[in-house]
Amino acid sequence: MRHAEHVMGTVVSFDLRPGDLDERRVRIALAEACARLHEADEEFSTWKPNSALSRLRSGNLGPNEASERMADVLRSCAEARELSGGWFDPWSLPGGVDPTGLVKGWAAELALAQLKAAGISAAMVNAGGDVATFGEPQPGRPWRVGVRDPRSADRLLTVVESPGAVATSGAYERGDQVLDPRSGRPARGLLSATVAGPALGLTDALATGLLAAGEQGLAALGSVEGHNALVLRDDGVMLATQGFRF
Repeated sequence: MRHAEHVMGTVVSFDLRPGDLDERRVRIALAEACARLHEADEEFSTWKPNSALSRLRSGNLGPNEASERMADVLRSCAEARELSGGWFDPWSLPGGVDPTGLVKGWAAELALAQLKAAGISAAMVNAGGDVATFGEPQPGRPWRVGVRDPRSADRLLTVVESPGAVATSGAYERGDQVLDPRSGRPARGLLSATVAGPALGLTDALATGLLAAGEQGLAALGSVEGHNALVLRDDGVMLATQGFRF
């Protein structure tokens, strides 16, 4: 079963392999998974003035008043900041803390967990190009994720066997929104950065940090257990960590 949900300023697509689950229960599970995405959007949107994150950024919500989910996301952001060598830093962005680079992947993970708990045998959740998976689409075959070539919308740069999550950050999708946290200027040097790892929240954040760091970030990311990366330089050269298969 396939489904597309408009949420978080993007389209989140689902590819479900129900297994023995009947259609009614699959549709219920899908509806609940989509609800997790909308809940995350309501809490973490930087565009909605009444979201918890907007109120936190404006000072109308104190850190001690934030939900446990907000605290969990910010703890994950702090972990990603450390693992990325500071290249992913939501506290360095204009307007106050902005965990957007992690939240989309984190929310997709929640949706995926909902599907798994309901008894779906395998699923892929694609949140605007950042992909979380579990199970096998066919016996003995892993999920395979295409990585778009940033120089051509109808061409793939590579195809990756998903270890659980594959996230790509590129200026072709987000323009100059990815900033170098040390200079405050738009990231330069890479057309795209792709990270594969076990969980999409952290993988998404590390891809954002890698785009900001440039190719120098590959060395640091290669030491993050369970994660590998591929970058495309603006001169068309591809570089990858040793464990990345493409």
